[in-house]
Amino acid sequence: MSRILLAEKGREMAAALLEGLQRAGHHVEHIADGAAALDRILTSPPALTLLDTALPRIGGLRVLEKVRSHSDHPIIVLTARTREADRLRGLDLGADDYVCKPFSPREVVARVNTVLRRHAQRQRIAMPSPSVAFGGSDRSVKIEGRLLALTGRELNLLQALSREPGRVFSRSALLEAAFADALDVNERAVDGHIKNLRKKLAAASPSHDWIRSIYGVGFTFEERPA
Repeated sequence: MSRILLAEKGREMAAALLEGLQRAGHHVEHIADGAAALDRILTSPPALTLLDTALPRIGGLRVLEKVRSHSDHPIIVLTARTREADRLRGLDLGADDYVCKPFSPREVVARVNTVLRRHAQRQRIAMPSPSVAFGGSDRSVKIEGRLLALTGRELNLLQALSREPGRVFSRSALLEAAFADALDVNERAVDGHIKNLRKKLAAASPSHDWIRSIYGVGFTFEERPA
């Protein structure tokens, strides 16, 4: 059973969600105020928050923004706004999911369970790779004790990928990690640097493919099986 915070202004909607979530085995706390919801998330975080965008005192998106500056706490945004720009705004701020009203409580419960599973998996795999060691001011890097000669871009890419083995990084995420200072570089530049990085990793450690391509999505760092 997970502890869910339901930050929802509408009484009827809150009542329906409370019933559905409790029937699914979750313990639910209902708060109808943005400032109170933010305080609860930061001081006693639940397993997941359902966050209405139209909360009084502090709006839901502002709550989301403040929470994201402190943690990756799972948040599903609930909103009556259906425009694509509004949805993208919530996702850009770090929402784990975005549900437009009206919706069925069963749909929300299904999404809650999906986000909880995804977050639990992310917590399990989000451990820096023990196979990669980064130096200090000299920006050196070793793979299983073997020194690698990497460019600055390649080192940034390896840092991002190896920090969370098993996570699939989109090209846009890697572009931000390795090319944050280059405004005129497109996502395909990532492919060229990844190709060179993989060659250097293979030369230093030929028995394992450290970076795997996920077709149509991006790349993931594969830790060597135990």
